[in-house]
Formats: sequence, C-alpha cells, structure tokens
Amino acid sequence: MKQYEVLKHDSTYTLYTLTEAATDSSVTICPERGAIAISCRLNGEELFYLDEATFIDPEANIRGGNPILFPISGQLVDGRYEWDGVTYSMRNHGVARNRPWEVVSLSEEGEAALTLRLRSSEDTRIEYPFDFELLFTYALKDGSLQIRQSYRNRSESSMPIYAGFHPYFRIGSKRIAYGTDASRFLDYNDHVIKPIHDEIDLEGLKESVALLDASERAISFPGPEGQGVVQMTYSDVFKYVVLWQVDGKPFICVEPWMALNAELNRKEELQLIPAGESLEAELAIRYSRA
Repeated sequence: MKQYEVLKHDSTYTLYTLTEAATDSSVTICPERGAIAISCRLNGEELFYLDEATFIDPEANIRGGNPILFPISGQLVDGRYEWDGVTYSMRNHGVARNRPWEVVSLSEEGEAALTLRLRSSEDTRIEYPFDFELLFTYALKDGSLQIRQSYRNRSESSMPIYAGFHPYFRIGSKRIAYGTDASRFLDYNDHVIKPIHDEIDLEGLKESVALLDASERAISFPGPEGQGVVQMTYSDVFKYVVLWQVDGKPFICVEPWMALNAELNRKEELQLIPAGESLEAELAIRYSRA
C-alpha cells in the first residue's frame, strides 16, 4: 500500500481524496463547489459535519465542510460596499465559495497534496472589481491537514481582502472551554464585548461571536462527542476566530478571519495587497485522541 495517495472519483461532482495510510487519515475536496473540503478524517476520526442536501444542490450554500471565504469574511451592511466612488453588491463571505476552481497539480511524494486555482472573471468583477488569482494547496501529512494559500493581485492597483475559513466541526455540547489566550469576545447577538470566563456557551445563539484579542494564532477544542482535541493553527494575518452554531445541529463553526464583519464598509484594518504582489498564508488542522 502506498503511504500517500490522491484518488479522483465521481459522485454528484468530481471529488479528490487525499489519503495517508499510516495515520488512517483522509481529506476529500470538491473543486466544482468552491474547492471546499467536505471531509477531514484525521487519525481515524471524521472531524467535519456535512449537510449532504446542501452539498448536492448546486444553488445552495453548503452547510458543512470547510468553505473558503474570499475576498471577505462575513456580511456587508445591506450586502453592499463602496470602492473608488462606485457601489457594489456582494453576497455573504464573498465570491470564491460558490464558483468552480480548477485543479492545477497533485502530489503523492512525501505528502498527499492537491493544488487548486481560482481566477477572476467578468462574473466575479461584477461583485469585486479586481483581477486576482488564488492558489490553494491541501496537503495531508503526519495526520495533519495543511491549507497553503496564495492570494495574488493581478490588478493595477492595491486589492483589499479579509479572507477566512468556515469549518464545521462535529460536536455534541456547545458549551465549551476553548484553548485560546483571547480574554474577550464580541457577541453579535447584542453587539456587546464580553469577558471570557473559561467556557463559551453558543447554545441558543442565532448570531456568531468573535474572539477579539488573542495573541497566539492557535485555538483548540474538544473533538466529536467530546473525545480528543482538535487544534487549529494559522498565520498571523488571521487576527480573529469567529464561533457560530445552529440550534439542533451537531456542529460548531470555528472560523479564522482576517478582519471582522463589514470591514469592507469600515475600511479600518483591510489587508491591501499591492499590484502584482501576493499574500501567503497557512492554516493547519490536527486531531489528537489523547
């Protein structure tokens, strides 16, 4: 048996599954549906929740997996923003998660890896008037998933972004003590900044909460059914982690974001990528049964 494999298979969509035999780990990606990872099985445990109906429906926003958020994370005020005197409309979480990506390369040498690309088009420029190229590599090695990201500005002027991820993790209780050095969170349910006292209880909350002042770019929390520990680490550019849930659904979303909701309206901490340059970032997900 090969240590690393990248397997292509057809279901409702064409899927690619990265496998690592030694750790009983696999990650499944769907390029057609926003290059989303719909499954993340690490050290024998499936970490992601997936609502199959929303995945199969090409018109639905997928509830589950790990949607890619670009160029914005979250919502805009009334779904609109202004740039250089022009007003644009953009859906929640941007233009990348609802468009097909192309497969660029795969590797089975030293890791199982798949690289995908999304380029701007006439369609994306209706919502976001910039030329861009995204290159994301999913890499599985030593029981860990790493997502290496390159956000390239192909425009002639600086390009604003605050990208992020929206992973849905399988969980039982939504009252959790997170491993984080953040001491405060913004509760979007009442727009009050609150102190963190050990646990954060998401049960019953319709809107998300955002951890505000973490200096360490890492967060941990219990795995499925409270067993084991999930850890995420990420680049410094991801300043915040947003937590969200839906009542009656067995998941929590633990989302690294580069800025808070509506930042393209405020324009206070946008990442501005100069013309012709790229922003590089990483996200890693690990799981330990100990």
